[in-house]
Amino acid sequence: MNTPGVGTILLVEDNPDDVALTLRALKKNSISNPVVVASDGQEALDWLFAEGAHQGRDSAERPAIVLLDVNLPKVDGLSVLKRIRADARSRLLRVVMLTTSREEQDVLESYSLGANSYIRKPVDFDEFIRVVGQIGLYWLLVNEPPPPA
Repeated sequence: MNTPGVGTILLVEDNPDDVALTLRALKKNSISNPVVVASDGQEALDWLFAEGAHQGRDSAERPAIVLLDVNLPKVDGLSVLKRIRADARSRLLRVVMLTTSREEQDVLESYSLGANSYIRKPVDFDEFIRVVGQIGLYWLLVNEPPPPA
């Protein structure tokens, strides 16, 4: 599914099993976009804004999509989303909350802060593969991204 000009997927997930499962699901659905994995919210922000350990990275390189967990160490997913939306360089990024959280407050807060979508991770492996495939199809191929700023 990787199309020329379609960029990196930023996967922000602290659970190594969920990272492996997501990467496997992307591969199984022929989504070959490069994936950057951030294991906590601070690492995601550092990568996005070329700070900390990612200082010197070309900060103009923006991901095609951010798959963001709600429950993260250091900086939680909702705070990451808030920072993404507050910065002119990243405010139009496509952010999909991909999480196990079933808290209604997390759903409301995610949309209030500007999430493009909120998806609960299915527990069933086959269903998870299907959902990740749909995410890739819609957000990377069907949905028209905003033009670069």
